[in-house]
Amino acid sequence: MADFFEEQFGVEADHSELGDADLAVSKSPARVKQAEEEGQLTVDVYQTEDEIIIKSTIAGVTADDIDISITNDMVIIKGTRKSDEKVKTSDYYYQELYWGQFSRSIILPEEIDANNSKATMKNGILTLKLPKLAKSKAKK
Repeated sequence: MADFFEEQFGVEADHSELGDADLAVSKSPARVKQAEEEGQLTVDVYQTEDEIIIKSTIAGVTADDIDISITNDMVIIKGTRKSDEKVKTSDYYYQELYWGQFSRSIILPEEIDANNSKATMKNGILTLKLPKLAKSKAKK
């Protein structure tokens, strides 16, 4: 069972203090390192009558630093936020801003028309407007 968790999820099962029926999952070093290498965007995803809207705050990034891939059922947003100054890690009191590569994959709740999708960036907010595909009406 422990091998299953490691193969499927990249985590090790730890049952040192538990019986064989219960398993505690611990983070493997590979998972922690992967999370540190790339940031993940926060998003709002909602719908209007005709569109699915995705909004994300992406301050400090130009449109040239963002790559957006849209298919009929998924959106992938990738980019890089570059720091304009070099600060030694030991000089920080707090470091909460994320600098470096980021991405986010969003599985859409219904099919959209990828060819007519639109992206805008205003005041550090990326907005994607994804037109819903017109569902064929059943004929009687």
